[in-house]
Amino acid sequence: MRTVPLSPDARLFADTLRALVAPRRAVPLALVGASLLSAEWFASRSPRALLLVVVIFVGFTASAPALWRAIFARPLRTPAQHGLAWALYTAASALLVGSLTVLLPVLFAVERTYVAEPNSRGVLGVLFMVGGWGLGRDIELEADVLHARARAERLAVEAEHAQILALRAQLDPHFLFNTLNAIAEWCREDPVVAERAMLDLAALLRAVFDALQTPEWRLEREIALLRQLAALYTTRDGGRYQFDFVVDLPATAQHVPSLLLLPLFENAIKHGPSAGKPGTIKLVVRAVESDVEVTIENPGAFGGPREGGAGIASVERRLRLTYGERVRPIFTSTDDSTSVRLVLPAKERAS
Repeated sequence: MRTVPLSPDARLFADTLRALVAPRRAVPLALVGASLLSAEWFASRSPRALLLVVVIFVGFTASAPALWRAIFARPLRTPAQHGLAWALYTAASALLVGSLTVLLPVLFAVERTYVAEPNSRGVLGVLFMVGGWGLGRDIELEADVLHARARAERLAVEAEHAQILALRAQLDPHFLFNTLNAIAEWCREDPVVAERAMLDLAALLRAVFDALQTPEWRLEREIALLRQLAALYTTRDGGRYQFDFVVDLPATAQHVPSLLLLPLFENAIKHGPSAGKPGTIKLVVRAVESDVEVTIENPGAFGGPREGGAGIASVERRLRLTYGERVRPIFTSTDDSTSVRLVLPAKERAS
């Protein structure tokens, strides 16, 4: 069955009705309606008059907020436009209140009514305008907040993607250039080593560019990327760079933000062996109930985040985007080693 799209005005009316049934509006409206019914019953003792009040109240609820939104939700930039809008809203309110309080008593054959009598019509008109303004404005403000929240969520996702793009620059450019220069020399001296290094470099760059299109992936892919980076360092200088991967295989099926560990792993290399501190870079991944614990250890004491350094800050921002405030990198340092530990909760989304 084909669905006919609603016109903008019909959609606004339907959205207004949906907003009015929310408890924060429906409960106060019900209390106002009950008060009007009580006042009418004590004044007239007429069941028909009660039915009349119900119809008037429903007519107000269905029309007043939607009328205000239809007139004022559009951009009004000049005082003249605001004045014209209020004049139109006042005239429309008076017409609706007059129609409800003049025609309905005749239609329902009600001779005496407290709510809709001529002396009450002015009060009803003011209540109609003020109630429509209050409810309509409240609905518009809520819609603006929801729109802003949805926009903030989209921007957060885009920011996360932009962070991934920025991580492309996290690969040490000196390392890349030095590796390319070394490969050029190996091409003359040891073509086998040059070929292996070129394939490792190509695999590393391919994995990084794949991550640009993947907000998250399995931890096994992240570890494979780190292994490729470690292989390149080892090929360049196996005496200086040594790596140890201790991985609990079931834990690697969990999904994590792509390139999350790369800055931490690079920091471990940069502040360990690359800074002249001999030792082994060790990565430990293990399952802890439904979470995954990741520890990266490097030789050398931790001196705190470097001024102007972006690696740790980028990891912390991405952790907040993905897990909130509950996950943060925990650094532990001794005189001759530094470790950083992450406990990553299970993620339900698939890459």
